[in-house]
Amino acid sequence: MALSKKPYRGCRDFFPQDMRVRNYLFDRMKTTAERFGFEPYDGPLLEEVELYKAKSGEELIGEQIYSFTDRGDRFVAIRPEMTPTLARMVASVHKETTKPIRWYSIPNLMRYEKPQRGRVREHWQFNVDIFGAPENLAELEVFSLITQFLASFGATSEMFSILVNDRKVVDAVFNKLLNLNQDQSYKLYKVIDKAKKVDEAKLDQMIKDIITDTEQFNIFKKYLSLTNFQDLKSFLDDNNLAKDCDSLLTLTEKITSLSLDEYIVYDPTIVRGLDYYTGVVFEIFDKHPDNSRAIAGGGAYGNLLSIFNEEPLGGIGFGLGDVTLRDFLETHQLLPDLSNADLDLLVVNTDEKHNLENIILSNALRKNQLRVESHLGKIKFNKIFKLAESKGHNVVAIIEERDEKLSVQLKNLKNRNIEFFEPNETEKIYKYIEDAK
Repeated sequence: MALSKKPYRGCRDFFPQDMRVRNYLFDRMKTTAERFGFEPYDGPLLEEVELYKAKSGEELIGEQIYSFTDRGDRFVAIRPEMTPTLARMVASVHKETTKPIRWYSIPNLMRYEKPQRGRVREHWQFNVDIFGAPENLAELEVFSLITQFLASFGATSEMFSILVNDRKVVDAVFNKLLNLNQDQSYKLYKVIDKAKKVDEAKLDQMIKDIITDTEQFNIFKKYLSLTNFQDLKSFLDDNNLAKDCDSLLTLTEKITSLSLDEYIVYDPTIVRGLDYYTGVVFEIFDKHPDNSRAIAGGGAYGNLLSIFNEEPLGGIGFGLGDVTLRDFLETHQLLPDLSNADLDLLVVNTDEKHNLENIILSNALRKNQLRVESHLGKIKFNKIFKLAESKGHNVVAIIEERDEKLSVQLKNLKNRNIEFFEPNETEKIYKYIEDAK
């Protein structure tokens, strides 16, 4: 049986054109994070499964991790998410590290999921986290970073929203207003998480299976109908819950002061599935009807380091996958044409006796930080420009003999301008190429 040429299901091969897109996305991630003062970190591809059991959801452990027993009889997993590794690393250094801690990473992750649009088994994820910042300020920093990151591609508030809720609000509604027990609360969390995926009748039945009292049912439905922060404030005031949720109400005022309110929308159905979230939770939502979905999510956590017997250290972070980001950019036609490599010059020769001069000139120009492709071996003259255009080159250098002397013909394919230089005039050649950009 012949070996398959396809990658493992749910994984991708990155040919040069795909790598150009990936590098473009990664470069924007790094540039934006570092502009906000975040530093890069990374961790191992393998972690012990116990780490994920301590801080990840049941679905992840039971159905999605790639796990095995290694030769040292340790039960390990290929990392399905970065936050548990982050928690382990922060727990080991936070006592001697200046606060706030501002870290970012772009890890390779694997989950055993059903491949579909926006979801594969192997992906890269832009993770940004802050630990130890004053309340509300870290949230504002993260929201600012998200909006500036997507704006760097040309995205506007017409294209995406940041849907926000607070687990403290949800807990106050569940525990103080509805008087639900722990099991009911857990089940209702799951229902809220599915609220936008089912029709009204199905949703009502799912709620009634948990909340049997009609008055409580109506209160909860009213809560789910809230669409903005002003309505939320009125709801909390009417039900004497404002004091329990004052941090979110204060945050909304600061959001307006920073002109972030055009992006940020209150949504009671945002609860996020992972148990370690304790405060603000949010999702970045694509408004385009052809890609109407969350493309990223995150939230605030207060007890992330508890499994290491460390004192509480508040933090907030988010994860944005490369697949959903690319879908968003392509849907809104924000992805530039990266079909060709970004090179400055193609160097060719039509006579094989100039093969070595080709490499000598190419190396000299590379020392000037130019990106030069040396065509190895001779090429027929009538094929030069077709080759250059097919590869996206704007300038071609042709090494040839002219008046019995070795010469370099430079041709600008944009304006068809031609000039001749001696091979050792690398500074003049460099200037010609820079002017042609």
